[in-house]
Amino acid sequence: MQHFPIFVALAGRRVVLSGGGDAALAKLRLLFKTEAHLSVFAPDPHTLIETWAAEGRLSLVRRALEPGDATCAVLFYAANEDDAEDARVSALARADGALTNTVDNLAASQFITPAIVDRDPVTVAIGTEGAAPVLARAIKADLEARLPVTLGPLARIGKAFRTMAERLPVGRARRAFWADYYFRAGPRAIADGDAAAHEALDNLLDAHLTRRDRAGHVAFVGAGPGDPELLTLKARRALDEADVVIHDRLVSPGILELARREAVLIDAGKEGFGPSMTQDRINALIVRHGRDGAQVVRLKGGDPTVFGRLDEEIDALDAACVSWHVVPGITAASASVAAIGQSLTRRGRNASVRLLTGHVMKGFADHDWRTLARPGEVAAIYMGKKAARFIQGRLIMHGAAPETPVTVVENASLPGQRILGTTLAGLPRVLQDAAPEGPALTLLGLAPRAAEAALPDIPRNPLTATQEVS
Repeated sequence: MQHFPIFVALAGRRVVLSGGGDAALAKLRLLFKTEAHLSVFAPDPHTLIETWAAEGRLSLVRRALEPGDATCAVLFYAANEDDAEDARVSALARADGALTNTVDNLAASQFITPAIVDRDPVTVAIGTEGAAPVLARAIKADLEARLPVTLGPLARIGKAFRTMAERLPVGRARRAFWADYYFRAGPRAIADGDAAAHEALDNLLDAHLTRRDRAGHVAFVGAGPGDPELLTLKARRALDEADVVIHDRLVSPGILELARREAVLIDAGKEGFGPSMTQDRINALIVRHGRDGAQVVRLKGGDPTVFGRLDEEIDALDAACVSWHVVPGITAASASVAAIGQSLTRRGRNASVRLLTGHVMKGFADHDWRTLARPGEVAAIYMGKKAARFIQGRLIMHGAAPETPVTVVENASLPGQRILGTTLAGLPRVLQDAAPEGPALTLLGLAPRAAEAALPDIPRNPLTATQEVS
């Protein structure tokens, strides 16, 4: 982020603009939304600028900017549409202590003016670091259509009422009150005028002051494979309501950004063969915050029901009489097969799929290797990077073909996603050479679609093969 977004108080303060053409007009129309004192320096101003000066909306000086003209100005705009003159006046304004903006020249500007959606006093600013003005305008148009025109009056009435709402406890109780006002009671009342909206606020506050505190509750939420766009709507809503978020190591920063700024974020990460928070401590954390009355999100990578130790945490909550519910997520197996363009099951190949873990608490995990070694079997192996040679040995020992296709998908769904297509014989070497650092899932029996045709023909599983009927 090269430009940090802030809202500058301009009421009664000075803003200076140099220029009198179309660029100056565009900036002045925007600045008229503020309560700043506007000064324009232009030898040959547009007639509209002269009109605005005559109406007292700005102060017009009919000459070029000179040293000292920007003294006490908070902001300065160079809008002469002439590179040399803009550079000259910007240098003068900076010497006078003003922050400067050169219209349509990002490199020469100390600040930029974003696209703005105005629902005074609600203001939405949209910036693209000057890289995509067309995109900023498109987002602005979309927000203009989505935000009701009544939002401004609702916010003004709410602002005047804030001191009354301070009778509610800070935190969830106060948030619940304002959510009820802005999204339910307020919009219904605003159609009948400001008086009705004020009355709705009074009635709503009385109802919230007498309302019993909401009991603590835990939502076990699947964060999916990492891409924030793959979160479910229910998961987004749970994050928005959470007071406390207890998350795994594999939850991506982009998803954690969706939690409220006031929420307490607790890293309860576990790492195979590495430093980890104990399960007993995680259970105690969840129980303590739930008992304290918090709305807790236990945020787990993928789906909480797949290798997430969900049952142990639910048992701890049940023992403590804390309520809970589960919000499913997209598991890594689904994201990984989507990345390689394959299906976990396919007619004539396999009628079942196994989800396996590469290791358990005491070491590498053991499985029904004889069944897994049969032709046509498909398995998604979680946490299998360090167990690759062990898995290879067990499968080949039980009759698996060395040329059985295997795909490793690292960082499924994330920008750093990497797909490693190989065979059972080459699996340990490919992993050693690639040295994946991110979470990786191993797909046994599946090759990336683009490479599938080049692999040797592996016999179908006679126990699952069926005649395909169209």
